[in-house]
Amino acid sequence: MANGWSLERRARQAELIRSWRPWERSTGPRSAEGKTRTARNADKGGHRQTLRELSRMLNAEIKAHRDMLDAINR
Repeated sequence: MANGWSLERRARQAELIRSWRPWERSTGPRSAEGKTRTARNADKGGHRQTLRELSRMLNAEIKAHRDMLDAINR
């Protein structure tokens, strides 16, 4: 195998893990901070669209401001 684990080693490890049953002792986060942090595990960001919209709005405001200054200075 590419990672160095033979099929026998994988089977043995799987058997050991099933005997240890670590999922029965798993408690997850206990503190409020830990719960908040794990609640965002699936968050992939997704801020790009919001930033683009803000950029468009800001550019429109800048253009309107420049147009207003041009009209005043004429």
